[in-house]
Amino acid sequence: MLSRKPALAVVGATGAAGAVMLQILSQHADVWGEIRLLSLPNSHPGTAGLPQALGSVGAGETSVLAVRGEETEVRVLSEDALAGIDVAVFLAPEEAAAHWVPVAAARGAVVVDASAAFRADPDVPLVVPELNPDAVRAPYRPRGIVASPGCTTLALIVAVGALHAEFGLTELVVSAYQAASAAGQDGVAALRGQLAAVAGTELGAAPGDVRRALGDERNGPFPAPLALNVVPWCGTLQEDGWSSEELRIRAETRKVLELPGLPVTATCVRVPVVTGHSVAVHARFERPVTVERAHQVLATAPGVVLFDDPGAGDFPTPSDVVGTDPTWVGRVRRALDDERALTFFVCGDNLRKGAALNTAQIAELVAAELKREWQARCHPPGSGLVPPAREQGKHDRAGGPGRAASQGRAEELSP
Repeated sequence: MLSRKPALAVVGATGAAGAVMLQILSQHADVWGEIRLLSLPNSHPGTAGLPQALGSVGAGETSVLAVRGEETEVRVLSEDALAGIDVAVFLAPEEAAAHWVPVAAARGAVVVDASAAFRADPDVPLVVPELNPDAVRAPYRPRGIVASPGCTTLALIVAVGALHAEFGLTELVVSAYQAASAAGQDGVAALRGQLAAVAGTELGAAPGDVRRALGDERNGPFPAPLALNVVPWCGTLQEDGWSSEELRIRAETRKVLELPGLPVTATCVRVPVVTGHSVAVHARFERPVTVERAHQVLATAPGVVLFDDPGAGDFPTPSDVVGTDPTWVGRVRRALDDERALTFFVCGDNLRKGAALNTAQIAELVAAELKREWQARCHPPGSGLVPPAREQGKHDRAGGPGRAASQGRAEELSP
């Protein structure tokens, strides 16, 4: 039992985020035993009509993918396919996750879900390992499910959380510039097709000429042309004109930081970038801030790279940070009219930290916990062979895992 490694299932292995997950599994420390690759079946509830780009396969289709240097057959997700799995990561659309995640949990797996299906559930912790790693522990996941925030929240939350720990966050205003890949491989294909169609033309010089030239059929999953354009809309329409993406940033930031009353205003804009989200952040704090101290906090924060020398042309852009793991931060300025406010710009790969990487980090924390549990069962108290228990995270007044527990945990997040 002591040498056993947890069995991992990757649900949605054939999708865009699934492909990144397989890269990460091959790059990180070997903490897993069997790695079982599962695709979403078109014929089951919650997956009908989903394209293969989102991790589904049709009847009779087979696939083989490489993970850790081995060719592994992709199996179709079913209850039987989850047998013997200790940890299941779901990189699947919300509708599919809503159906299959409880099934996997009922089969005994701890489920790490990257979709929005369970993020608002009070019995499901929302985890960013750099900030609240102890939230993965069994007492905080009574349903056997751990959720990962959305890609835009993850682009900003690691940096914002580090500053919150130092200065005390009181308000957040963000403008998010979301890449096409957040809409899946269909979004990437639509953008590339549009760029090819407008290349070498004089389009973009007259009202509506891009839209007329491309036609609605080339919009793909976007409500307007993305080439030579920006589209101030991501998600679905909600009350009072807000989009679902904007409200998710608000709700997820509050939950991760354990600030249920935090004022958060978000505007989401789709931009003609393949991969890499960017966010312009205006954050107000309880205490006065300085750029020098903010730089010190950000430069030492796990998962953050400070890249801030605009005079030398050093600031993050999505095309420069794509394919990397950290949150990149630049353009840090104190507000001109408020000594307690900072404005800065962040970029992050929405398929790595924004999806697969955060999910993998959570799963690795769960794997470590399971190993400790198994070890304790083999060597019960009094045997002299049980390693000292890790100090439990402090609790805030609401009873959740406190922020103090996240300090000094950078080593747990390293591959």
